Amino acid sequence: MPRESALALPKLLHTLKITLGALALMAAGSVASAAERLYIFTENYPPYNASASGKGFAHGEEDITGICSDMVKAMLARVDYDYVMKMRAWSYAYDWVQGRENHGLFCTARTDEREDLFQWVGPLASIKWTLFAAPDSDLSLTSLEDARELQIAGYKGDVMSEFLVKEGFNVAMGLSGDVNTRRLMLGQADLWVTDGLVGPLVAEEEHGITGLKPVLVFRETPMYLALSNNTDPKVVADLQRAIDAARADGELEAIAQRYAQ
Repeated sequence: MPRESALALPKLLHTLKITLGALALMAAGSVASAAERLYIFTENYPPYNASASGKGFAHGEEDITGICSDMVKAMLARVDYDYVMKMRAWSYAYDWVQGRENHGLFCTARTDEREDLFQWVGPLASIKWTLFAAPDSDLSLTSLEDARELQIAGYKGDVMSEFLVKEGFNVAMGLSGDVNTRRLMLGQADLWVTDGLVGPLVAEEEHGITGLKPVLVFRETPMYLALSNNTDPKVVADLQRAIDAARADGELEAIAQRYAQ
């Protein structure tokens, strides 16, 4: 081997090591960036979450609106994380996010039964657990126990429906709450359990039915962004600081007031 080539070899190897090291760092950085992407799911549950198309699904944040949706967007605008927001059926999304890193679901009612299943960011808004009857119903309840023998319409994965099932009430569970107004009107159910704002809105927008009778409000629960337990607690802390800042600045209250008009 010529002397010049022999002298150049160590320099070449040193350069190659630096290049490979740089490529490794770049690859690590790409992995880190990918890991910081958040996958956020919600359901069609106006006025808290709604699809711009009126359908029960959406593939991007631009097609998702509502009180909670706008609050979550305000929070995400304050952090340096890439994210994807999708709307799916609640029961599907609820199962999907659990066990997956950087996956979350809103607006999720925070209850004792769910406390250890997620990491929680919020609160966002609150729901009022309400039993509705058809407009022409003469039902009158003084307590939840009065509904013990009645047929109640609910849906799978809904915290209010699941609570009533656990307590031994007679709940007919569907895949979504959209059909429950019809169940009331057709006499297939005596009551419909849903949020106090959601029930009348869905009845009118989906079925043209007005005058649902709120028979009993039996609980109120704060709703949160629920993040999987596989998500880095630092991400959860960053998001909590962001939602706290949005609340302190009056942004969350402004969102709620906008939908109250």
